[in-house]
Amino acid sequence: MSEARNGALGPYGLAGRVAVITGGSSGIGAATARRLAELGATVAIGYNAGRDRAEALAAELPGSGHMPLHMPMADSAALRAAAAEVEAKLGRADVLVNSAGTTRAVRHADLDALDDETFDRILVTNVRGPYSTIRAFAPLLRRGGDAVVVNISSLAAINGLGSSIAYCASKAALDTMGLSLARVLAPEIRVITVSPAAVDTEFVPGRGRDAVLNAAAATPLKVICQPDDVALAVVAAVTHLRLSTGTTLLVDGGRHL
Repeated sequence: MSEARNGALGPYGLAGRVAVITGGSSGIGAATARRLAELGATVAIGYNAGRDRAEALAAELPGSGHMPLHMPMADSAALRAAAAEVEAKLGRADVLVNSAGTTRAVRHADLDALDDETFDRILVTNVRGPYSTIRAFAPLLRRGGDAVVVNISSLAAINGLGSSIAYCASKAALDTMGLSLARVLAPEIRVITVSPAAVDTEFVPGRGRDAVLNAAAATPLKVICQPDDVALAVVAAVTHLRLSTGTTLLVDGGRHL
């Protein structure tokens, strides 16, 4: 952030800053909440149905002022209300991490199995939801003059290999949307995309740990990607990549090679 430009080497502190994380009650979002709170940020933990998890996480984070925040991706009015709540209770927003997402495992060759309802739900949650969240929080982010939006995407956006064709398409759309928003939100807001490959979470329904192990074995680094690995990339985007916007960070163990 702006004070960080005059800082010494090492992680820059986020004391006095507010971070909002969609999908913050579990997985990558929860790992990111922990990392940002460790650096001093006050965190609003966005959730859809996981209020209990969000409340428990807020209570265990270091520091004070952390709060659960209802942020259903399909409800633009609720997202505007969430932005108003952050402004009223925390007074500012400096970091927005779009970690919420959804998918369903559907074999790519089985075109009929990917029905319209599933396709639409994935696109609304993974594309319109982040857009609506950014739109709702943009005035608050601009006010600080040095804000960051981090969109959690996927290597599936690049290689077209993922849990379903709709999921791959949604992440490709998120990446392109990040390019557009990086142009129009500058200079007050940077927009960076963090794209992991398979992460060791329960995000994909029905995907067992063996599938994650096999995916890791197929990468040059042969390391299983943990939620905290993605969270560390988010921290780097927020604190260190001062002149980066409209770009994508791959956290994939070299899977793209």
